[in-house]
Amino acid sequence: IKATFEKYPELRKQVSLDDGTIYMIPEARLDKTFRISSGFQFRKDWLDKLGLKAPETIDEWYTVLKAFKEKDPNGNGKADEIPFLATKKLEFTDLAVAWGIQPGYYVDNGKIKYGPADPSYKDFISTMRKWYSEGLIDPEYLMVDNKNFDAKITGNIAGSYQGALSGTMGRYLGMMASKDPKFSLVGVPNPKAPDGKAYATNTMLIRWSAHGASIGKNDKNLKETMKWLDYKFSDEGRTLLNWGLEGQSYTTKDGKRQYTDLVLKNPDKLTIEQAAAKYAGGTICQMPSVNDLDVFKVLKLGFPQQQQASSTWLNGVDTRLLPPITLTTKETSAYSALMNEINTYQNEMLNKFIMGKEPLTNLDKFTETIKNMKIDEAIKYQQAAYDRYMARK
Repeated sequence: IKATFEKYPELRKQVSLDDGTIYMIPEARLDKTFRISSGFQFRKDWLDKLGLKAPETIDEWYTVLKAFKEKDPNGNGKADEIPFLATKKLEFTDLAVAWGIQPGYYVDNGKIKYGPADPSYKDFISTMRKWYSEGLIDPEYLMVDNKNFDAKITGNIAGSYQGALSGTMGRYLGMMASKDPKFSLVGVPNPKAPDGKAYATNTMLIRWSAHGASIGKNDKNLKETMKWLDYKFSDEGRTLLNWGLEGQSYTTKDGKRQYTDLVLKNPDKLTIEQAAAKYAGGTICQMPSVNDLDVFKVLKLGFPQQQQASSTWLNGVDTRLLPPITLTTKETSAYSALMNEINTYQNEMLNKFIMGKEPLTNLDKFTETIKNMKIDEAIKYQQAAYDRYMARK
């Protein structure tokens, strides 16, 4: 573990507190490829049928979504297409990057900013209102659950959405392979900002997953526990957790490991990921260790469409993403009280504006209300935490 932290000091920095305390032994994802897990996805077969390319600007997005709505890309003779499928998670808020801001907190030349408090956010809302009124965003997005989401995609009526590389794209490609051989997806970058850059909104900076291990205060075998955790970071431990048992779940040829058919073509009909996890628990159980990029490519990038999507999303500009900063206990209490109120108001008003229940003439009032709810004070807490993080050794 110590050797890993010394080789990758940013990893240690990200799993430490401001005073240098390491609060967890992480599941490390050292290559940037690991850290791109989701993004916008479009029906590639629909684009091809209509002679369109994957959109890169917000204007191109509008052109494509409008074509999906009006030109019957699913070919059933009905106007039933949903150009952009969303849920109550408001996935379309990531499109705010097209106006040079982010959907939430972000850093701009060392200064913390909050997208919804920026005047440009009003232009974003106005555009989403226009799209919604023209039927380009699912009119039922607040009521869409996972079951509805799946049904609309596999039912051939959804043209685009935001989803995971494996759990969404990979799953749908697998599900539709026999049902509709023409079904295909393509990963699309976030729309370009006014400066021509496609800014990322995901976790590209984070070198570990949201999982790890901490040792409880009542552990009576501290030394043995640390040895057990340390083993997972050794070459042998990493191999075991990522590949399993040599001769059973994997073989080695010319110094390169590869899974056997016990994993790739499991006789019990387990998926590749399920079969790998049976022998190499670290592939799915988020154990403290170091993830293997070759394993990730097999489990998460099995389809060429996934490889394309990963490559596309990797090109997103990460300079505005916040690192994993930590607030003090006192800051957290005050900050949470402010943001609970702000988030509730912001989401409520965003939905009202988009659905036409609130006139766009009240957008200035919306921005002013957020300022009156002390967003500047909340930003100061984020700024202080960010400055402390940047000062960590």
